[in-house]
Amino acid sequence: MKEFLVEVTTAIPAGTDPAEVDRRRAAEAVRAGELIAAGHLVRLWRPVGELRSLALWRANDEAELYDKVLHTLPLWPWMTGVVTALESHPNDPGKADAAC
Repeated sequence: MKEFLVEVTTAIPAGTDPAEVDRRRAAEAVRAGELIAAGHLVRLWRPVGELRSLALWRANDEAELYDKVLHTLPLWPWMTGVVTALESHPNDPGKADAAC
């Protein structure tokens, strides 16, 4: 699978019922667990003091990333995302770990 760095900012629409926000957040946690189990969601970070998140995702290609992964997130309709396709760097220290 290919790797993608995805930066996401979530903006809850004004006037949204708090119960709907809670429902979607709970569903988002469940869906994230499913995507972790399927090998799609690898890592997830939130920069200190910010409301955006950064995640390392895996998918066969960008179309699959959008269609079968990101668009299945319950909060996706409220998210704006920037997707960056990644490739290995020759000096990646993780390569040494993988060879062990």
